[in-house]
Amino acid sequence: MTVNPRFEGTEKYVATAELMTAVNAAITLGRPLLVKGEPGTGKTQLAEEVAAALGRPLYRWHIKSTTKAQQGLYEYDAVSRLRDSQLGDARVHDIANYIVKGRLWEAFESPVQPVLLVDEIDKADIEFPNDLLHELDRMEFYVYETRQWVRARHRPIMVITSNNEKELPDAFLRRCFFHYIRFPDEATLEKIVRVHYPDLKKELLAEALAAFFKLRETPGLKKKPSTSELLDWIKLLVAEDIPPEALRSDDPRKAIPPLYGALLKNEQDLHLFEQLVFLHRRQGR
Repeated sequence: MTVNPRFEGTEKYVATAELMTAVNAAITLGRPLLVKGEPGTGKTQLAEEVAAALGRPLYRWHIKSTTKAQQGLYEYDAVSRLRDSQLGDARVHDIANYIVKGRLWEAFESPVQPVLLVDEIDKADIEFPNDLLHELDRMEFYVYETRQWVRARHRPIMVITSNNEKELPDAFLRRCFFHYIRFPDEATLEKIVRVHYPDLKKELLAEALAAFFKLRETPGLKKKPSTSELLDWIKLLVAEDIPPEALRSDDPRKAIPPLYGALLKNEQDLHLFEQLVFLHRRQGR
């Protein structure tokens, strides 16, 4: 009996017990792992770390609004064939020379079980997930131009990410194992920061986390700062040698944290935060 590989996190990626369970359940079931969560919570990095931890090749398919499911299988480059025919190139006699393999085809051909990342699937057209149902079920597809079947040598470990920009079809959801990455609590976030900045002074980390969570808890924010933005902010705090006391919210001279551009990404949120701080000060007088 084949023993399925197990994911237990990596030195660079702090995975919760629930997330590790979800990854391993998807591997055992042979189903895609559909991962949702706030932007910046490590959904894309998860696939990279699963591949690294299990020693598997990683194939990335980043989805755009114009991406079609067919592009993940293959594309027929008719323009190049026409150009070559005009130039008298002998390659035109074999249509296979103009079949461009997609990321699914490349993953299907992998000599060992690969990890296949389908990143931000919700950016594509609503029919995009449904157009992949057969391939997800049967792990095969037909190339009409060359009249050949392409079948997966090994069922890929598939990680599909979504930022919840649109609802995914029920038929597609039934074929996936679902996991929602909740935003880390303070203890988990501290571990994540320590992975990236092991020498960070304890007092600075404590003040940074306190200021960060206070900012995230501001009601009405259009874009809450994420884990990746916290890491960027801390990098700047260290580079600029910002002292811990400069982050304390009880300083009446400061309306927003220093280097706030790493955390607040639009003027509406900046104005909202300033107004709330002003109102809080007036009520405290």
